[in-house]
Amino acid sequence: MRVVEISGPISQDQIRTALPRASVSVEKALEIVTPLIQDIKTNSLAAVLAQAERFDGVRPEHVRVPQSQLDRALYELAPDLRAAIQTAIERVRKVSEAAVPKGFDLDLAQGAVVSQRYVPVDSVGLYVPGGKAVYPSSVVMNAVAAQAAGVPRIAIASPPQKEFGGLPHPAILATAALLGVTEVYAIGGAAAVAAFGYGIKEIDLAPVRMVTGPGNIYVAAAKRALRGLIGIDSEAGPTEILIIADKSANPASVAADLISQAEHDENAAAVLVTDSRELITAVQRELDIQVANTSNIDRVKVALAGVQSALVLVPDLEIAVAVSNEYATEHLEIQTADPQALLPKITNAGAIFLGEYSPVSLGDYLAGSNHVLPTGEQAKFGPGLGVHTFLRPQQIINYSRSALESVVQQLDTFAIAEGLSAHGDAAKIRFTGGN
Repeated sequence: MRVVEISGPISQDQIRTALPRASVSVEKALEIVTPLIQDIKTNSLAAVLAQAERFDGVRPEHVRVPQSQLDRALYELAPDLRAAIQTAIERVRKVSEAAVPKGFDLDLAQGAVVSQRYVPVDSVGLYVPGGKAVYPSSVVMNAVAAQAAGVPRIAIASPPQKEFGGLPHPAILATAALLGVTEVYAIGGAAAVAAFGYGIKEIDLAPVRMVTGPGNIYVAAAKRALRGLIGIDSEAGPTEILIIADKSANPASVAADLISQAEHDENAAAVLVTDSRELITAVQRELDIQVANTSNIDRVKVALAGVQSALVLVPDLEIAVAVSNEYATEHLEIQTADPQALLPKITNAGAIFLGEYSPVSLGDYLAGSNHVLPTGEQAKFGPGLGVHTFLRPQQIINYSRSALESVVQQLDTFAIAEGLSAHGDAAKIRFTGGN
């Protein structure tokens, strides 16, 4: 990994230059995705099957997964994996239910009440990737949050797998079955997003209101292309980890955490920011040892050698925090002598992992938090996925005659000032009878 030295003051341009993300272009992907989406819109199921054959190497016999296959996948699920998935479901459900926002009724004056309630979207399509890895955990993160929000219709799409007869991976199907999700489709990539957006009549796939879940650059491009027709959670990019550490950090743990994110994708970003030159040297030694023994060595080597990954030396932890806030990473670990002391200073991060015993991989599976998080600086303005993703706040206005009458003159004054006299008339007519 390359070593970079950064000193203050910290600026956006400085961090983008020193720590660039991998070069992935949604705009270029749109050029490829747009005709694929139009194909789905025009040719429906025939396009779904043709694209599956082209991109997944298999023409699925059943695009909608039969209930018998969901039941079979659950029956054949290894007991230890089933137990782990159930633990993840229980923990994510507890956190999700605790995060459901509460409505309110506010009396502003006698007979003047404004309320707010939270209403779930009526349908959601959850996308679960199936390329370089298998992600039953993504089924949990998306479906449990939607269930806690009260979404009445939840559908899942995941790519058909040649080795499984054109069905999604059995672990995906088993997790859906554990969660009671019966509407599951063997559709991958941009085709899945388009199918959710436009529907596929031949298999009774009705359009959904929202599509969520991670995916590759083509899934992100399809989300961008269809945003407005559907709601989306975000345009997820390659995964990222930034670790703030000092000399007290365990170099073996730091190296392992960098590797754990690098194995996702060749474009994954793995960044260490520390005020200890000795830690950088120790982490480099650990990387040499651990990378040689990791199962996804080729992918890890490319990611760690990429321009998006670096070991960063800073003068002090204040500068480390400034670098982190400007970088706005998806996953932020704080491995310092006192992680809690730095926490109040952190403003931009998708999720924050405190101390040596809170690795990002814990959040990926069993922490109870959600692992669908903002990438590519989106943490500066947007949250990760959660119950709130599927809820819409609605305000309800309920005024009595006397409550409206008490403000009707001020309402009319506002209306006249804005050149919208009919607004004032609409309130006054209730008391003048139109005279």
